[in-house]
Amino acid sequence: MADLEKVKVLVVGDSGVGKTSLVHLICHNEPCYTPTATIGCSVEVKLHEYRAGTPSEKDFFVELWDIGGAASHANSRSIFYHQVQGIILVHDLTNRKSHQNLRKWLAETLSKDDLKPNNGYDFDPEQFAGNQTPILVIGTKIDSAQSLREKNTLRSSHIAEECGADEFNLDCLQVKQLAPGSTNAVKLSRFFDKVVERKLSSNQGHISPMQTRRVWKNSHAD
Repeated sequence: MADLEKVKVLVVGDSGVGKTSLVHLICHNEPCYTPTATIGCSVEVKLHEYRAGTPSEKDFFVELWDIGGAASHANSRSIFYHQVQGIILVHDLTNRKSHQNLRKWLAETLSKDDLKPNNGYDFDPEQFAGNQTPILVIGTKIDSAQSLREKNTLRSSHIAEECGADEFNLDCLQVKQLAPGSTNAVKLSRFFDKVVERKLSSNQGHISPMQTRRVWKNSHAD
């Protein structure tokens, strides 16, 4: 098990939307009734069967990096945004502002240190049109949002459409909403497969330091 390859997935969204409860449910298959505020970052690991049920099935460790959403830590979060293979955007279905802010989170995570001072964290769809990082959008607290249907809170996420991302909504206290074979579980597994494929494609295009030295030596040989 210790020799399994790992992939890194960021879990981002406003403070209080339920990221910690979501990560706990995904990794431990049980609800977290007393989540605490995340300071900086917390990492949990899930074992994922890549292409499960096929001849190419392989186990991977998925590291879920639960990023603290406090605005006071915005300037220091970029240290967590390197070598990322996937992003989960989390919003609270009862808090429309948290959904609107997903664009800022996407801009922050994809831009890293390249944010333009005059643009802040504004999301520009064209700027990230070539993004290859898999994205999943998850709405939490669907139990509380049921009564808000008439306000269109539960309609499809615009940012999911813009990014071509899968999305689903759930109550993090209900284990059955991520039960094997459920629509949510299938979407999550499909997302993790894309994350692994992102990792594998990066590995294929990587040139090791030894290869670099060999190329340099051959190019300078007279």
